[in-house]
Amino acid sequence: MTSHLQLLVSGPADARPVLILHGGGGPATVAPIAQHFATGSHTLLPTHPGWNGTPRPADCTRVSDLAALYLRLLRDQNLSDVLVIGSSLGGWIGAEMAAADTEHRISQLALVDPVGIHVDEEPVQDFFALDARGVAEHAYHDPARFYVDPATLPAERVATVRANMEALRLFSGGPAMSDPTLHRRLATVAAPTLVLWGESDRIATPAYGRHYAAAIPDAHFELITQAGHLPHLEQPAPTFARLDAFAARQ
Repeated sequence: MTSHLQLLVSGPADARPVLILHGGGGPATVAPIAQHFATGSHTLLPTHPGWNGTPRPADCTRVSDLAALYLRLLRDQNLSDVLVIGSSLGGWIGAEMAAADTEHRISQLALVDPVGIHVDEEPVQDFFALDARGVAEHAYHDPARFYVDPATLPAERVATVRANMEALRLFSGGPAMSDPTLHRRLATVAAPTLVLWGESDRIATPAYGRHYAAAIPDAHFELITQAGHLPHLEQPAPTFARLDAFAARQ
């Protein structure tokens, strides 16, 4: 199955592997992370099945299926000492991977505003109930900078966005954006973990993020100021500085 995966590979082939996992917005949202690490790492940026028009096997419907797919990718390519970086849904996938990594191929895990757990007092925003302006207002510290009026987009781009949202709805299970079993399974994550959070995130709040970090035995939580759900887009310099410092501690 991994042979049919759409995968962008860059950087030196003999360098440390870095697997970068995108969220609901597709691979473009994490392309800056891939570009940053490609200067000295062997970066792998897959497009999740079902996003950007890629085929989705009928038996690939859950986040755990995506996690199993990417663990097979690491095995098929005989990769070890892997740094996994996941944003939003990609963070959820990375957490699932680390919890199931019995071969210990993942040596570090960086989660950027991940979703995937349920926290009673800090529910994740119902992303699917928001229009484009609402998404910008909840996802960004500076919504005006990132809001795009859908009426100004080409029809093909609008269709891609809608299809990506349907894929997100399928894999995430809808508004809850969580697997009720994940919170307790995070206790099995052995890899040192960095949990980065945009201080202005209103999709999943920093308080939610602190619960996430607290569930992982060897996790460190850090806030990025003047940033929302995608701090690597709003505040790339401080985000990359923290990712670099973390990667250097391998």
